[in-house]
Amino acid sequence: MMTTPPNQPRRAAARARRVAALATAAALLAQPALAVPRCSNETDQAVFEVEALKTELMVVATTCKGNTEDRYNDFVRRYQQALVASNRALGQYFTRSHGRGGQRQQDIFITELANARSNNARQLGSDFCPRNSGLFDEVMALQGVTDLPAYAATKDLLASGVTACPGGQAAAPHRATPA
Repeated sequence: MMTTPPNQPRRAAARARRVAALATAAALLAQPALAVPRCSNETDQAVFEVEALKTELMVVATTCKGNTEDRYNDFVRRYQQALVASNRALGQYFTRSHGRGGQRQQDIFITELANARSNNARQLGSDFCPRNSGLFDEVMALQGVTDLPAYAATKDLLASGVTACPGGQAAAPHRATPA
């Protein structure tokens, strides 16, 4: 009769615990592909989302043919007051978060955002303009300037490489809803 060495059941149990621990760690570390870190303050989050929308519309205007530049200018004129307030709030965020280096950090953020949106346009290639030209129709159909932040939030334009509240307080990631 063959007997089982006394360490074998312990080894099997230890192996099972390691496998369970690895599976748990993988489940905890795996985030949905569209998980986006959010600012802890919803007002700050809205400012970053409006900035991302403005940047996306600028990329559409400079990338796509037709009257997109005129449409961008119409957007800026219609929402000028909201865009100025949003830009001021963005500057205040960076000053609050980075002190005297706030302006430099804001410039870096805006450059990274523009690069990310331009890279997204390049990746989409010939699909970019047909996919995004309708943004002008949507944004110009909003009831008023107060609807702009909520509309911008539905577009998830920060999901492509640039995070809201960079270097500041971010809340737990949330799963972005498809636009």
